Amino acid sequence: MSAIAWEPADRYVVPAPRRPRLTVVPHPAPAVAPSGAVRLTARGRLVLLVLAALLVASVLGFRGLGGADAAQAEQVVTVSPGQTLSEIAAAELPSMTISQGIVAIQVANAMSTAQVSAGQELVIPRG
Repeated sequence: MSAIAWEPADRYVVPAPRRPRLTVVPHPAPAVAPSGAVRLTARGRLVLLVLAALLVASVLGFRGLGGADAAQAEQVVTVSPGQTLSEIAAAELPSMTISQGIVAIQVANAMSTAQVSAGQELVIPRG
């Protein structure tokens, strides 16, 4: 026959390690920004950058809308046979260089090239 012996297990149990506890460490002075100084995070700088870009875009957009009244009507020119866009730009936009005049006429007429044909009507922007 077998016998079972029961002994208390207190002397064989290894105590669980103690968990580390948070302790308050004295600090000389809290790091606080001086009064009047503004501290921006990366997100704050991004927000300010976006707001500044929107402000600039809105100012430029409203400025562009201001010139759309009837007092500044654009002139329309019909292209003669043998006439080039550079000749038209030199004659109609003397305040600009020829290359600037060509670009202004192309933008005003939504042209992708500098080719013009006889009889074509071109809008000449005021510049």
